[in-house]
Amino acid sequence: MDKIQAMSRALQLAMRGTGYVAPNPRVGCVILKNDLVIGEGWHKKYGDLHAEQMAIESSIESVEGSTVVVNLEPCSHFGKQPPCAQLLIDNKVAKVIIGISDPNPLVQGNGIAMLKSAGIEVELGVLENECAWLNRFFLKNVKNTSPYVIAKIGQSLDGCISTIRGESKWITSEHSRTIVHQMRAEVDAVLIGRVTALKDDPELTVRFAVGRNPKRVILDTNLSLPLSLKAFSDSHRKETIVCCSKKVANSRKAENLKIAGVQVLGVSETSENSLLLHEVLVELYKSHQVTSIMVEGGALVLSSFLQFDLVDELHMFTAPLVIGNGKHSFNTLYTPTLADARKFVYKGVSSCGDDIHIITTRSL
Repeated sequence: MDKIQAMSRALQLAMRGTGYVAPNPRVGCVILKNDLVIGEGWHKKYGDLHAEQMAIESSIESVEGSTVVVNLEPCSHFGKQPPCAQLLIDNKVAKVIIGISDPNPLVQGNGIAMLKSAGIEVELGVLENECAWLNRFFLKNVKNTSPYVIAKIGQSLDGCISTIRGESKWITSEHSRTIVHQMRAEVDAVLIGRVTALKDDPELTVRFAVGRNPKRVILDTNLSLPLSLKAFSDSHRKETIVCCSKKVANSRKAENLKIAGVQVLGVSETSENSLLLHEVLVELYKSHQVTSIMVEGGALVLSSFLQFDLVDELHMFTAPLVIGNGKHSFNTLYTPTLADARKFVYKGVSSCGDDIHIITTRSL
């Protein structure tokens, strides 16, 4: 197995921690001797063994003189686990191949420096783009202390998310909905606005895929939604966070939500009496450990996130039908000129049953 194959395997292993390791990054590790795999591991859950530790413990023979392949720079500090760089030094490995360096200020090249100081050969940058993509949530968190934001849209060919009467179930295919449930399992939270919560009363849980349920975030400035909603009354209600104006965060309505087991988060308002979305994101990250979030609608919320340039990744599931005079995906987004249009870069296109799934990322 060469270094490219080994790094690809490390990335596959790292993916197994999806949904369980945040706020830590996803890390996989492969140990080679004479180009053969003697051990491998991944970070399974926040607080558990790191990938390098697991790989060493799984090795079928001594790792002394081996080559360690890992998608992220080994840590150099004590956290819930001891530093992996020191672990590799103590086990006398010969070489460490790394995908990307760790931007965490507690590491930031220190792990690489420790390895080199101990006489261990280090190679950095193998499958760099793939390694950065895998840990894009973590990289955004470290840089901006804010969640990575994915916007998801299910629409018709002409960009409608519902008919003029509000009918939207179902524009897209069952295959597309399965992919959306897989996406939910991979993020820390999903977010909707008050209108969508009231009209659709969605569960926002993972039912058509394997994985844990994300937190549910609902924007309700004045706390006008009824307690009878599924998100406020089902068995997962303790994982529901209602974001409201600071003016009503300690009101009787807020207390009733808390008594029901729902969490309430008060944030500032804009001059138009809507919630300050950037503050919503920062507070979710700081107070509720939300490192990634998927915005599922509706049109006003989606438009607002784009208006304030808060979307890192956009997923569009487009069905082969034309609605015409329906409600459009971004019908409140103000774009007076083409120069003001939000720019994205294609990341991938695939078919989902009869639909097309387009993935784009923020244009730098």
